[in-house]
Amino acid sequence: MNRLRHLLQCCLAAACLAVLPAQAQGEYPNKPVRVVVTFPPGGSTDVVMRLLLPRLNEKLGQQVVVDNRPGAGGNIGLTVVAKAAPDGYTIGVGAAGGLSANVTLYPNLPFDPVKDFKPVTMMAAIPFVIVGNPSVAAKNQRELIALAKAQPGKLSMGHGGNGTAMHLTSQLFAQMAGVKFNEISYRGSGPAALDVMGGQAQLAVVDLPSSLQHIKSGRLVAYAVTSPKRLPQLPDVPTVAESGLADYDSTGWFGLVAPAGTPAPMVARLNAEFGAALNDEGIKASLRNLGVEPAPSTPEAFEAYIKSETLKWAQVIKNAAIKLD
Repeated sequence: MNRLRHLLQCCLAAACLAVLPAQAQGEYPNKPVRVVVTFPPGGSTDVVMRLLLPRLNEKLGQQVVVDNRPGAGGNIGLTVVAKAAPDGYTIGVGAAGGLSANVTLYPNLPFDPVKDFKPVTMMAAIPFVIVGNPSVAAKNQRELIALAKAQPGKLSMGHGGNGTAMHLTSQLFAQMAGVKFNEISYRGSGPAALDVMGGQAQLAVVDLPSSLQHIKSGRLVAYAVTSPKRLPQLPDVPTVAESGLADYDSTGWFGLVAPAGTPAPMVARLNAEFGAALNDEGIKASLRNLGVEPAPSTPEAFEAYIKSETLKWAQVIKNAAIKLD
């Protein structure tokens, strides 16, 4: 009788354990979910996240709260996420810098991008454009490279700040083309574009939102887009790769991560709901109007992409001897 009672207790315990994951998944979330955005309010990453909020609030059945924690190239916000409890209620939106390049740029990074996070999904890609003042004596990328080789270090190239994706995009271009620019760092893409239009800088790597209307008006010359494919907003502007630098690819991106150890059912739920929101036709149209391309993915694909981007930018950073405090 005792052996039978013990066997029944074991079976009951096993049955309860089998049910727990399903119950946990069904109950999540049962309180507000905080999303730490590693950029200030009004930036493209913040705008994208807030466009998703109504859909996420409805489908998750709980309020999704944006917590902006900008600074140090995304390190401040990502540190908050890395140190949060892995319970699915604090997640973060990080970009290419914080999740891939910063591990090489910063000698004392307060987190490990691989060990401290569980990738949930890529969210969006932000392609860049190499632009110039109309007075620059080059009509296309090949002529631009020839001009830069004839005047090493003389042509000025602006970008959105030291260590940013735009800075690294400029460095990758210079390294692959075998040229040297006079690099000028700005506090964002907008100021860089304005200085090129004003003639204070000759060239710049800028994002699409800050440059599109100026390219269409003729105040900026677009030499090439840095993404692997041409952009629907600029169908006549070639890519860097098709203009002579084969395999060139540099695209800004950001995605959703959770603290390492977050249960798989929670990661799966977040992946599904963020992916559905990003695939919503109305949201997709709004994002593309901002120059942002929705790019949801599986957690596994996002993890692999982060690793490949980390290796890629580590080499570019080392070649350029870039270090940030």
